[in-house]
Amino acid sequence: MRLLLLVLLLLSVVRIDAQGTSQPWEQYLNQVMTAEDMESEAWQQTYDLLCDLAQHPLDINQATREELEALPFLSAQQVEALMAYRHRYGAMKSLAELQLIREIEPPLRRLMTCLFYVGEASQKVSRLHHELTGSLRVPCYERQGDKNGYLGYPYRHWLRYQLSKGDQLKLGLVAAQDAGEPFFTNKNKYGYDYYAPYLEMRGRGVVETLVLGRYRVAMGMGLVMNNSFALGKIAILQQLGRTTNTLRAHASRTVGSLQGAGATINLGHGLRTTAFASYAPMDATLNADGSARTILTSDYHRTATEMAKKHNLHVLKTGGALRYDAGRYHLGLHALYTHMDRTLSPDMTQLYNYYKPAGTDFLNMGVDYGYTGRKWTLHGETATDKQGHIATINTISLSMNNGLKVMALQRYYSYRYTSLDAQSYSDGGRVQNESGVYLGVNWQLSPRWQLAAYTDYAYFPWVRYGETTSSYSWDHWLQCLHTTGSWKLTARYRLRMKEKTHRTRLSAEYATASLSVKTQLDGGYCATADSELGAMLSESVAYTRDWLRLNAGAGYFHTDSYNSRVYLYENGPLYTYTMQQFYGEGLRYWLMARAQIGRHLIMTAKLGVTDYFDRGQIGSGYQQIAHSAQTDLDLQLRWTP
Repeated sequence: MRLLLLVLLLLSVVRIDAQGTSQPWEQYLNQVMTAEDMESEAWQQTYDLLCDLAQHPLDINQATREELEALPFLSAQQVEALMAYRHRYGAMKSLAELQLIREIEPPLRRLMTCLFYVGEASQKVSRLHHELTGSLRVPCYERQGDKNGYLGYPYRHWLRYQLSKGDQLKLGLVAAQDAGEPFFTNKNKYGYDYYAPYLEMRGRGVVETLVLGRYRVAMGMGLVMNNSFALGKIAILQQLGRTTNTLRAHASRTVGSLQGAGATINLGHGLRTTAFASYAPMDATLNADGSARTILTSDYHRTATEMAKKHNLHVLKTGGALRYDAGRYHLGLHALYTHMDRTLSPDMTQLYNYYKPAGTDFLNMGVDYGYTGRKWTLHGETATDKQGHIATINTISLSMNNGLKVMALQRYYSYRYTSLDAQSYSDGGRVQNESGVYLGVNWQLSPRWQLAAYTDYAYFPWVRYGETTSSYSWDHWLQCLHTTGSWKLTARYRLRMKEKTHRTRLSAEYATASLSVKTQLDGGYCATADSELGAMLSESVAYTRDWLRLNAGAGYFHTDSYNSRVYLYENGPLYTYTMQQFYGEGLRYWLMARAQIGRHLIMTAKLGVTDYFDRGQIGSGYQQIAHSAQTDLDLQLRWTP
């Protein structure tokens, strides 16, 4: 601990050189997430995409409308404004021209400067680029399962290889192993527990996109299918509720992707069609009669019990979309058919399971629609399942000349509507059993001041887990951002009425060309009978000089219980999403170094420690650690010839 504090002190006074340290895309991710979003596995998809874009930026003059719409941080108006600017003035000479597009606010411009570049048309076809990344996590402790219970060793490791050629070709393989899983033994006789081969080709004449292997699909606003990006409450305010129709390769370690082939074809005259087919195994718990009780998404296969659930279910999915764009208007049709080789039969004795998906065959169809004007937009989607039950979501947004943007969102998801792959905006986390209204405001008062807020009311007519009758939620959020020179100040407050939970965040960040320092205070208050409190004060530093980059952080947390837990986002090695949650009392501190070794090799090492003051052991069951501190060492090598 003393060594880490000494490093932080030295970094705060070291001479500054002209190298960049800030990562706007990481700042964006941290800015648009709430505590509940942080616990969602779907955010890993957004994180991986931004990681990949930071390593392989898009040519802003060559990016197609479809590529821009696939980005999770652009609204339909911003895409339209960017396309209109290119059409009117031709290719951009510099990213500084983004300042001339008033729909793109200063915070978004800073994000786009690290994910786009300006190139000549001849650069569209570039040379082949290879990239090999290997990561290893070494725990400096022993879990109970490591002694007796886990089938493999305690190390987590993964590999990622990608061959790319501009925006036209991506060919790669991801292989991953969680701690405790067998390697070249048991059901993993071929080595890693998880493999994801993928191929993505773009710009092949009328075939705009072709994917093979692992891939993901997003259609409309996600009521039929969306296994791509998360749609959190803050993120959807940034997007102003736009729709999307994307097909992209899956180059991540997260589960839930499709496996097979898909293609998007330009039929001309504003018509595009997408078709895909997938056949993939899934983990499931089984009933005594051989039917599947629960589909699992944790992807852990560490014990004999977990391994027995691996690939118990095989699922065929096929479907597609037909979309018509007529300038500012668009209309899309979507369909998805799913067949399982086992009957899905959840435990109906639990009332909250009564209307969950059941059976072997599922069919969902939907239509999405929209209008994008200079000042206002309208987007929506309405879908139906095999039995005719309805789900619908509709948004309208208005952009004023004074930087004010207002959005209203209405959704109605019947408690009988069933879809295995729907993912859209919701308070309850599912496109089912929810109706509500969301009102959001984003106001760029000046280049220095930004104000954002929302209020969201949701009603759940059927019984949910932990409830005995119908229920509701009411959520309020307010954030103020001030940027001046090298300083950025943020204040955030959130109130969930029913649970009576309050969350606050105050942060101050100072950033120059090579040094950034951030102080953050997070607080939580749960107004239950015990009136539980929680808080965390943290400090983080990033410094870059020539071939070396250092990141460090330290934080003290103290909460009354898990209900008042706090969250902290940390920098990590590339493609490693690091979100921590803490409760009780203790310290969290970490140090990461990233070094460029020669022209082709980058090495990253991170040491992180969580030291608890209120307990003599951490966790329970197989994950129990018989110490009050947990230390992990992450190592990563990245080779780019």
